[in-house]
Amino acid sequence: MNKILILATLTLMLSTQVSFADANEAKYKSTPALGSIFDGPYLFDQSSNQQTRQAYWICANALLTTALDKGQLHRPSGCGQLPEPTLNPKAKNIAANTFTHVSKIVALSDVHGQFDVLITLLKNQKIIDEYNNWAYGTGHMVMTGDMFDRGHQVNEVLWFMYKLDKQASDAGGKLHLLMGNHEQMVMRGDLRYVNERYHTAERLLERSYDELYDKTSEIGQWLRSKHTIVKINDSLFLHGGISGEWVDRKLTLDKANQIYRANIDKSKAEIKSDDLLNFLFLGEGPTWFRGYFEDDYQESEIDRILAYFDVKHIVVGHTSQTRVLGLFHNKVLAVDSSIKNGKSGELLLITPNGDQDTLTRGLYDGSRVTL
Repeated sequence: MNKILILATLTLMLSTQVSFADANEAKYKSTPALGSIFDGPYLFDQSSNQQTRQAYWICANALLTTALDKGQLHRPSGCGQLPEPTLNPKAKNIAANTFTHVSKIVALSDVHGQFDVLITLLKNQKIIDEYNNWAYGTGHMVMTGDMFDRGHQVNEVLWFMYKLDKQASDAGGKLHLLMGNHEQMVMRGDLRYVNERYHTAERLLERSYDELYDKTSEIGQWLRSKHTIVKINDSLFLHGGISGEWVDRKLTLDKANQIYRANIDKSKAEIKSDDLLNFLFLGEGPTWFRGYFEDDYQESEIDRILAYFDVKHIVVGHTSQTRVLGLFHNKVLAVDSSIKNGKSGELLLITPNGDQDTLTRGLYDGSRVTL
């Protein structure tokens, strides 16, 4: 009797374990908690003939493909409102990293996949029109990094910015898309903050998330052409901040931006083994530094950095605030307004006005307040 009871118990335990395993596998395959997944497009270099390229789409958890049509992507029918981008043959061109005589500048940061909040903010502030097209004329727009991770509409944000990049240039303006620490993390395979939505694309395309944006992908090539730091008029723009160590190392924008592009795909171990790369990509480097927001940070250190770059302002994201904030008599301008929370956000407007720039907070409802 005891043997029969033991055998029955073991059978029940084994059956339960198999059921749990099946349930977990089914959950991974169908992602029922997220419902039907719509994602894409993903476009990769597959042959020397660009017109034979295939775009990949996730439509209701199914993988579909469409052919590239003279540089235009068309989503499959019944595939929701996924982006239908027109490819930009100049998307991978490397721009200058210093600009002067720019008539107006708008800056924001840390969107983290919150496409709807981004669109509402830009539309209410008249940076884009009602059809989500560039409406800022010859002005320059700076996104100081961190489009990736956390939120569920990263791909929508990326393709929107890809479109805006061309439209701004065509209008005589400029989009500056700067690399943040989360862009760097994704490209070197640090995927701790990737939204669950993208597991479906990984599985169906048989690529890890970082490989969806690798050197063979349209978006990946575009991102790898971008700077990490730019200087516009008398303002310096970057993700985290410039520490005094940068000045001590006598680094230049040209050299640093070239190093970032050349080493963006290296592993963390490779980066840490090189002293300069370890500084630039990690620790107190420009995409991670948060020193300006520490209580004991000295304004004299800011003055030293401003003098080194010959600028009046340093514009940064990375460290979350509830609003666009000016520190040290507006020498540091913080533009991470917590868009990543998916509720609202702000942007910074800079208008040259003689020796004194006009600094304005652009609020979520479309109103503006002098900083």
